[in-house]
Amino acid sequence: MKIVIIGASGTIGAEVVKALSAQHEIVQVGRSSGDYQVDLMAKESIKALFEAIGDCDAVVSAAGQAKFGPLEALSDEDFQFSLNSKLMGQVNLVRAGLPYVRDNGSFTLTTGILAQTPMPGSAAISLVNAGVEGFMRAAALEAPRGIRVNVVSPPWVSETLVAMGQDGAGGLPAAEVARAYVESVEGQRTGEVLEAQQFAG
Repeated sequence: MKIVIIGASGTIGAEVVKALSAQHEIVQVGRSSGDYQVDLMAKESIKALFEAIGDCDAVVSAAGQAKFGPLEALSDEDFQFSLNSKLMGQVNLVRAGLPYVRDNGSFTLTTGILAQTPMPGSAAISLVNAGVEGFMRAAALEAPRGIRVNVVSPPWVSETLVAMGQDGAGGLPAAEVARAYVESVEGQRTGEVLEAQQFAG
């Protein structure tokens, strides 16, 4: 399959590339690196990306940002950034990408544990993650030509915890998280939130 991976150089995205590259043709996309570049916050950039790549069998999004901070400290701009990047960026990947995904292809989006298990400081992230999951369930019902739509919900990722100065043992390694993306791409699921822990080895 020809698989487009958005966020291919990120912590999770790089492991998804590794996990899928042996069996599939991978098109790596990033903000400033990869085979192609895209600005998820600009719908025209997303449209241009698909026009440049052409038809594909699957689109994986391991991208999108959201602000973390105390509720009273989060500004309108923080919420708007989160909505534009992680929520509408992924929504528009599906909207713009549908004509380019071949019959029985798939989209895999990314949310996270904070959609279901919020914590202090996660108001904006929990909002957009839950929004992506709600969108996915509806989009899966309407996607034409047998196209499937799922999301992967990673827990805290070990590498991210280490980068934050915390104990990585409290998270799941990105290579293990990648297994859920492989299941979404290669399996037959649609309309599902794939909890990454369930697919860890």
